[in-house]
Amino acid sequence: MQIWCKVYRSVPIDLRYGGFMLKLARYLKYFKKEVTIGPFFKFLEAVFELIVPLVMASIIDIGIKNKDSAYVLQRGGIILLLGFMGLIFAIICQYSAARASQGFGTMVRNDLYEHINSLSHAELDAFGTDTLITILTNDINQMQLAVAMLIRLVVRAPFLVIGAVVMSMILDLKLSLIFLIVAPLVSVVIYLIMKLSVPYYRVRQKMLDKVSRITRENLSGARVIRAFSKQEHEIKRFNEANNEVADIAINVGKISAFLNPATFAILNVAILAILWFGGIRVDIGSLTQGEVIAFVNYMTQISIALVVVANLVVIFTKASASAGRINKVFETVSTVTEKVEGMPPNNDVPLVSVDKVSFAYPGSDEYTLNDISFDINEGEIIGIIGGTGSGKSTLINLLPRFYDVDKGEIRINGIALNDYSLDKLRTFFGIVPQKAVLFSGSVIDNLRFSKKDASLDEIERAIDIAQAKDFVEKLPDGYDSQINQGGRNLSGGQRQRLTIARALVRSPRILILDDSSSALDYATDAKLREAITKNLEDTTVIIVSQRANTIKNADQIIVLDDGRMVGLGKHEELYQTCSIYKEICDSQVS
Repeated sequence: MQIWCKVYRSVPIDLRYGGFMLKLARYLKYFKKEVTIGPFFKFLEAVFELIVPLVMASIIDIGIKNKDSAYVLQRGGIILLLGFMGLIFAIICQYSAARASQGFGTMVRNDLYEHINSLSHAELDAFGTDTLITILTNDINQMQLAVAMLIRLVVRAPFLVIGAVVMSMILDLKLSLIFLIVAPLVSVVIYLIMKLSVPYYRVRQKMLDKVSRITRENLSGARVIRAFSKQEHEIKRFNEANNEVADIAINVGKISAFLNPATFAILNVAILAILWFGGIRVDIGSLTQGEVIAFVNYMTQISIALVVVANLVVIFTKASASAGRINKVFETVSTVTEKVEGMPPNNDVPLVSVDKVSFAYPGSDEYTLNDISFDINEGEIIGIIGGTGSGKSTLINLLPRFYDVDKGEIRINGIALNDYSLDKLRTFFGIVPQKAVLFSGSVIDNLRFSKKDASLDEIERAIDIAQAKDFVEKLPDGYDSQINQGGRNLSGGQRQRLTIARALVRSPRILILDDSSSALDYATDAKLREAITKNLEDTTVIIVSQRANTIKNADQIIVLDDGRMVGLGKHEELYQTCSIYKEICDSQVS
């Protein structure tokens, strides 16, 4: 209860989220037939349903009053026919709603996934993986349900209410005043319930993000959790997050629980009033007994329709919160924009030029990199070294333009990164990230990820350079051996060697190895460096490493410390002139 009170006070009531749903309505234009046919047949079903009380009234007033069995059977047959036709119409509507809602969800999910892939690392970092997963699954599912209900019930429920009121007015205008009093009362109850419950559905979605994040962390970090015997701690953390979601759901349920009793209380009082005043009007001859029963049936139809409306309010409230989150992703534009290439490359300048570059991550007030400048020529081997948090990985993430620099400029072949299309720019690079990432599938599928039409000779060459040939050939099915998600059935060193081979398959002009040999033993690391030097003479190699021994033979070594470049040169020169580099080397020799 404390959580509920805290959330309620902290969340402003905002009913504007319906506008977000209208923004997504553009996808329904692809399902015009279903959106038209479904409500139309539901409308016909409602018309037949409104006719039934009139038929029942005639059975009572004529068939039963005159003891005419044939008339009762004839009218009973009409009721059965109306029911059967209503069933057929309902099935057609249900089919249309299913096609439209599932198609809508599929299209939104595809476009959203494509849009997410167009965002830069800065936007992905801002949203977080867990939030994006929840939006792609739970939120879009909620929108699918809303579309289905839109087609199935949005026309039927209001028409039943209005139709029942009109039919009652045709039967007896004075008695129908009861309907005109009941409808506003029930509408007020629904509005108050909606006003109180709307904020909590948005909060619930955020709490689901938290549950998703904890689940993802626990599943991906299962080995670490077990290594430190933290299962109980993580179970407790998950239970706390899960209970927060449950508390919100329970308290929203408490608010919504007032809906049915309040509406049914009003409607039952209305039925009593119909029977009381209807009986009086029967006595004076203004109404028949059958017409009073028809009034009661119409009131019952109104009660059922209003309960449906109340449930629709809950569904659309949830959907509006989900639509707001979906549109927030759609409205987020990548800060990394592309330009049409118009300048020819200049091969007389350094391959890569980093000119007075400074960079800060979004939301940070301090530069992670500050005033970095250096040039890299074609075919050079460049080493980047520095302490933890010195900005090594950040620097190489700027080269393929995963992030845009805040100050300065980076050029490749004399052209600024901003003047390349992203596809063209990234064809320069073969990148081996710090964390080895493999995908489920065969070994050869993973190796062809960087170049789908790579020949077997190209793959074998890359495997040989990456020092992965021995263990790949020993796998049960060789190149066709299956890799589990994330490469969990391989060792850390095997994963690293396969990711290096994957980058080499595309024969990049610039190969970036971001501390990608950390899991290799010294002998394998030495063989890898020797193979790279021998076989990649025309390839520019940038090696980020914590090991001084790995980069000491590089043509240039860049030394970083706290985001600044404190050294640039060869090993012998830096050992004499750069205290930071000397300290790193001496500590590793010791």
